[in-house]
Amino acid sequence: MDIMAVIFLVLGGLAAAALGARAAAAREGFLPAAVNGLLGLAALLAVNLTTRYTGLHLGFNLFNGLTAGILGVPGVVLLLLVQWVIT
Repeated sequence: MDIMAVIFLVLGGLAAAALGARAAAAREGFLPAAVNGLLGLAALLAVNLTTRYTGLHLGFNLFNGLTAGILGVPGVVLLLLVQWVIT
């Protein structure tokens, strides 16, 4: 097994643990956390689909996907703000 596969497995495990810890801390269960993550990924997709009209673009990479998946829609807004501050 090469080093990149190990890194992706570790990052995936950490993301799953963070999602599980967040769901357990909220005492709402897994479903609301999963819906929040899916809404975040949908918001990331919506930003990319409207690039032609808005001029905003976020690449769909591992970091952006995990941020949108764990934090949800506020994570996508955070990514847009970080991009705005950096550029």
